Amino acid sequence: MERRRTGSARVARAALEREYGLIRSAITMVSTGDSQGVVLSGLRYGEQLIEPARRMAAEAGVRVVPLWSADDAGADIRVERLPDA
Repeated sequence: MERRRTGSARVARAALEREYGLIRSAITMVSTGDSQGVVLSGLRYGEQLIEPARRMAAEAGVRVVPLWSADDAGADIRVERLPDA
């Protein structure tokens, strides 16, 4: 049983890191002008990654907007440029 928990934790950690990498890539795409905006959907850990993503986006001069699902299943994430002031 302990092995299964350790394996599950490892799988969850890998999924979390993969999703964080996707967010990092989306922020880079938008901040460098390669894209006007990117939506990351189907994120297993989207809700948990919103705050770290917001901090990373702010440092890059873009913003992260959570897209909450109607069934409370979490959040997708949109990365977009800041509106021109």
